[in-house]
Amino acid sequence: MNTSTPVLQIGKYKPRYPLIQGGMGVDISGPRLAGNVAKYGGIGTIASVGLAHDSPLFAIEKHNYFDVNEIVVKEAVKKAKDIADPEGIIAVNCMVALTDYDRQVRAAAEGGAHIIISGAGLPLRLPDYTKDFPDVALVPIVSSAKAASLITRHWEKKYNRLPDAFVVEEPATAGGHLGATTIEQVYDPSLRLEKAIPDVVRYVQDEMKSDIPVIAAGGIWDKNDIERVFNLGAKGVQMGTRFACTVEGDASDRFKQAFIDAKEEDVVLIHSPAGLPGRAIKNPFVAKYLEGEVESKPCFANCLSHCRYRKTRETFCIAAALVDAQVGNWETGLFFCGSNVVKVNKVERVSDIISELFE
Repeated sequence: MNTSTPVLQIGKYKPRYPLIQGGMGVDISGPRLAGNVAKYGGIGTIASVGLAHDSPLFAIEKHNYFDVNEIVVKEAVKKAKDIADPEGIIAVNCMVALTDYDRQVRAAAEGGAHIIISGAGLPLRLPDYTKDFPDVALVPIVSSAKAASLITRHWEKKYNRLPDAFVVEEPATAGGHLGATTIEQVYDPSLRLEKAIPDVVRYVQDEMKSDIPVIAAGGIWDKNDIERVFNLGAKGVQMGTRFACTVEGDASDRFKQAFIDAKEEDVVLIHSPAGLPGRAIKNPFVAKYLEGEVESKPCFANCLSHCRYRKTRETFCIAAALVDAQVGNWETGLFFCGSNVVKVNKVERVSDIISELFE
């Protein structure tokens, strides 16, 4: 690693390289991908949402979805740690917007996750759910210093706990659910990394009087991107889209082919049933949705605490659509992606990506 590359330390955990593989839900970043990223020196991240969708336990009537989620999250952490070397660091990304958010967080901690990364809402109660696991590092995802301040003040007052790092995500380039309340806000200049990273770094140093790391996410692809955000004050990067299309990635081959085939005009923003903007590939399903033609498979999980589909049926079951994408159903799936999907032209190996970026 170059001597100018920052050392990333999150709580007690210090990866070989200042890299977090982003969490991508419904088994896009499952244990195989996360374990291999950790094995080769980054922080591997399992996304907890939707892991239970293909569990044999879920097919058994006596088990409900939320019970199976807890079991599968713990199993996934163990599988990832078995793949990684003993020093490998495994994180779990848990979305605040989930109905069983508290249970998934606890399951991740009980299963042995080193770090919990949490976004898609403000993780105000995260320290409460992990109070029995003091070694688990807690990392909120924010898009501004204002959000970082709100979380920090609440945690300090109520739990006497500070975040161990912040992931600052840029809505204009990130994948999946974005850190903005409206599609118009996605491109707000104040949320660009060039503005948000220095703002959060100043907040951490001047207001928190801390040296916890600020990690840049959204639009990170190569060494130039990494150097750019390090110069802004970031001490680490989070990358999702590039790792989704790897040999070790947990998604189907058809999912990866969709990334390879995507062109700039195929990348669009949608209103998610979660009430948040999202970035996805414009396949037949998304094209119909953007034109106002809504088709949906039945809800099978009640996975979102606030779901427009469950309340009004005016949109679609996001869990069913994401499962269809993960298994490779091009016509009916929701293929979430970052803006860098247009740069994907082949299936890579995790080790090659990390070597290219840091060695």
